Amino acid sequence: MPPAAIFSPAELSCDDPVYTREQLYQILPQQHEFSQLDGIIHADAEEMIFAAFRDVRADEWWCRGHMPNQPIFPGVLMVEAAAQLSAMAQKILYPDRMEIMGFGAINNAKFRESVFPPARIILVAQVVDSRLRRFTCGVQAFVEGRMAFEGEIRGIMLKLG
Repeated sequence: MPPAAIFSPAELSCDDPVYTREQLYQILPQQHEFSQLDGIIHADAEEMIFAAFRDVRADEWWCRGHMPNQPIFPGVLMVEAAAQLSAMAQKILYPDRMEIMGFGAINNAKFRESVFPPARIILVAQVVDSRLRRFTCGVQAFVEGRMAFEGEIRGIMLKLG
């Protein structure tokens, strides 16, 4: 049985993002195929809860090779989307920090549902540990209201350039 939702996906709307895809990738270093979020839809700095969405399309680069007869969104890309949401949470909470969170670890990951395109994934992250050199978020991903993934993303300080 999945754990309780950090934040109910039913309470979230993708209609008016707090950060659009274009705004996200002016902040995050990932580009092109590795841009894994389509918008931030909730940013509560006081509760340290953040949410984003990702529209999974049937014409994406991985579809041809990841289960060719019935593409399944790769779990590793769901983890990457959750890591990008966590990195955005860090940038929203600490906008003056020059570094950005790089992927450091994933703990207690469980995949509960397959994601078949087309689909919309709602990702939720809650900061559980915030230090200068380490930033950790509990993360969950939902498809059609069902939890598809849960885990904990740990980021480490990454200086680019």
